Amino acid sequence: MQSVTLKKSADSFIKRKHPWIFSGAIEKIEGNPSNGETVQIFNSEKKLVGYGSFSPSSQLRVRVWSFDPEEKIDRDFFRRRILLASEVRNHLIDSSRTNAYRIVNAESDGLPGLIIDRYANYLVCQFLSAGAEFNKKLIIEILDDVFKPVGIFERSDVEVRTKESLQPAKGLLKGTVPDDLIEVRENGFKFLVDIKGGHKTGFYLDQRDNRALVSEFAKGKNVLNCFSYTGGFSVYSLASGAEKVTQIEASASALDLSLKNAELNNIDTSLIENINGDVFEVLRKFRDERRTFDLIILDPPKFTESTSQIQKASRGYKDINLLAIKLLNPGGILFTFSCSGHISQDLFQKIVADASLDSGREVQIIKQLTQSSDHPVSLSFPEGLYLKGLVCSVN
Repeated sequence: MQSVTLKKSADSFIKRKHPWIFSGAIEKIEGNPSNGETVQIFNSEKKLVGYGSFSPSSQLRVRVWSFDPEEKIDRDFFRRRILLASEVRNHLIDSSRTNAYRIVNAESDGLPGLIIDRYANYLVCQFLSAGAEFNKKLIIEILDDVFKPVGIFERSDVEVRTKESLQPAKGLLKGTVPDDLIEVRENGFKFLVDIKGGHKTGFYLDQRDNRALVSEFAKGKNVLNCFSYTGGFSVYSLASGAEKVTQIEASASALDLSLKNAELNNIDTSLIENINGDVFEVLRKFRDERRTFDLIILDPPKFTESTSQIQKASRGYKDINLLAIKLLNPGGILFTFSCSGHISQDLFQKIVADASLDSGREVQIIKQLTQSSDHPVSLSFPEGLYLKGLVCSVN
């Protein structure tokens, strides 16, 4: 097998079992491994310390499959890792109430670059790394054998693949083509999901636990749901007794689907006001009109893809949080999130604190939030903790 030998400075990463090895950490490459091919990993003392997938054109040159020199990276390896991840979810998910959740969460489940989400009888996969792509056929066979889904659909239509010399890809991998919308359950609620063209793999599965938490605050409230997508937070809010929900969303089709989701859960759609527009512009309009709300949800898309964009992203987060704080009635509640991996929890809290200071309001954090439990974070891969959230009381 072809191999890489690490510089002495990289030995600490191996000891911490971090799954990423960057190009600058490699002393020598033996052979000419192709994109995604498995290579042996030797430390600076020429001791075999594991195996990883090789990506010759990426700065992230090797993603570690295993730190066990005795482990073979073969069909049994992938089957074991997938079964182990699935077993963890079996303990976390009440399948009688929820049939849409993440089965494999990439590096945090020991399968770098591989995302597998369940939507009812379908599996939706993302092959985000060269190694995941190299082993795609094998992985699909295992998924079909283990889960026996109606179909397996690929949603690797993301730009991050280009960093691994892979083109974005989307389409049916196995089984029956899904309908344009399929119905799923989440915590007993029903939602229609577009797994062929919706955001991410179709739905924001990582917000499941936080949507449930909103139910505890929404009764009797006038709610503003920003970046509302297909109305997940809105359904939970109205079902728990919210008086009204105003949704702001740039996608008109997502707003249309949000009304269908409300109807699917026997919610009176006359309680929903839909605004198709830019959240920043609409919030400024509400500020100028002195319009106020009791509960505001800010769940924006990722504002930064690299460290070079952190400052610009921070300004964006501060802007919407400042506007939201000003729009809240005394005693109002703010649910605010960042899904940008480059924005740390500490930085996000500082941004919201700065917005609070500029608003002249007294703001308290009453709860800190993160991604749902089916999106676990390996302690050796802290980068896996990407979703940060705060529940704030504003006076």
